[in-house]
Amino acid sequence: MNSIKTEGQMPAAPDPHLYNEDLAPARQNWNAYNIFAFWMADIHSVGGYVLAASLFGLGLMGWQVLISLLVGILVVQCFANAVARPSQRTGVPFPVICRMAFGTKGANVPAVIRGIIAVVWYGIQTWLASNALLLVLLRWFPGLESWTQVSFVGLSALGWFCFALMWVLQALVFWRGMDTIRRFNDWAGPLVYAVMFALAGWIVWSAGPSNISLSLSSQTLSGGEALWQMVVAAVLVAGYFAGPTLNFGDFSRYCATEKAVRRGNFWGLPVNFLVFSIITVVVVSGTPQIFGEMLTDPIETVARIDSATAAVLGVFAFVAATIGINIVANFVAPAFDFSHVAPEKISWRMGGMIAAVGSIFLTPWNLFNNPELIHYTVGVLAGLIGPLYGIILMDFYKVRRQKIDLDALFSSDAASAYHYQGGVNPVALRSLIMGGLVSIPISLAPLGDISSFAVFFGGGVAALAHGWQSGLWRRNAAGKAAASRS
Repeated sequence: MNSIKTEGQMPAAPDPHLYNEDLAPARQNWNAYNIFAFWMADIHSVGGYVLAASLFGLGLMGWQVLISLLVGILVVQCFANAVARPSQRTGVPFPVICRMAFGTKGANVPAVIRGIIAVVWYGIQTWLASNALLLVLLRWFPGLESWTQVSFVGLSALGWFCFALMWVLQALVFWRGMDTIRRFNDWAGPLVYAVMFALAGWIVWSAGPSNISLSLSSQTLSGGEALWQMVVAAVLVAGYFAGPTLNFGDFSRYCATEKAVRRGNFWGLPVNFLVFSIITVVVVSGTPQIFGEMLTDPIETVARIDSATAAVLGVFAFVAATIGINIVANFVAPAFDFSHVAPEKISWRMGGMIAAVGSIFLTPWNLFNNPELIHYTVGVLAGLIGPLYGIILMDFYKVRRQKIDLDALFSSDAASAYHYQGGVNPVALRSLIMGGLVSIPISLAPLGDISSFAVFFGGGVAALAHGWQSGLWRRNAAGKAAASRS
């Protein structure tokens, strides 16, 4: 097993077609708090808020939901720890790690898949945040209503202004580099916590403690139905984090030690997610008593508060949180992925801007308003996330037994460990297709709760296919036979 990389260790004679400064081993100076802040940015968002609220509306009792949340987020923690290890040891990002399983050129397949998914969601998240900002501006400045009467490509003039503002703010944070992104997340997550605690306190005081409940459903399930919904809830939690966890190596590569990664994952995932979920359900459960209807959008909740100062602070906090999650989940990933396609021509910053500009041409508001199109477009791509997990983890932990050849990651030599057949590993590609043939139909078909399991079914099939084709079990059987003969 390779030892943890020390700062300054670089591959020998890297091929310029596979190497640039952004893909090279990084300077490792992050600590556990930085990883904790990464997960706060990922969780403390409108999407995380709505997810938590929806789980408490499944008809389960409060303690049943909390158990489901805990199980689901522990699964995420296990995958995050597993994905983090190879990148932390080598200091290289997700697409470079994929070279071990897919080959130095074949790694572009998972990189492009992850990159396209991120671009689509980057555009949608940016538009959703800008739309929330638009609604708040209209409430505070009714005179802006005239700006909504003129539209271009399906978006009003005021909508374009808000979208452009959010787009530029995110681009400015990204352009300044990973240190700026780290510092931004270090304060954005705690800021949302401060607002959420204050909001929860105000809700309890205004609605009365007797109107606060850990159940948002009018009916309560029992027996087998309750157990099944608990399983579904846990799977939904795991599925929600599948995208950002897949390329978690893009961030763990900056950590000084693997212990710091694990500590940050512990505080950032199970502890942080449970606390945030409890605060969320407290806030949501009190909104009917105060506003006459249940509000599951935190921006709409804070916007309705009578105090203009409180509303401004709340909206600012959630906008900052949206910027944070969009950068860590949907900006950094395509930056590395697109840079990986042509390292000598595309830098990390250029890759990120390709993604950002591409998100504009997607016109995410039109995409979002066409549920069928987004379902099939994103569904097909998301259906491949599970198989990618299965192949990458099976290859690193079982086939290669956690051994990494740093020089081979950046070598085009036909004799290098990850060259395979012209830089492509056909075994990994076949395994990806096999897993996709299972996960994509399950993801797209109207199977109800079963569709939520697509990531796990596809991942399991791809992992088994990759291990079998790599000769893993035949090799183990031959080794046992040889040992018995000796």
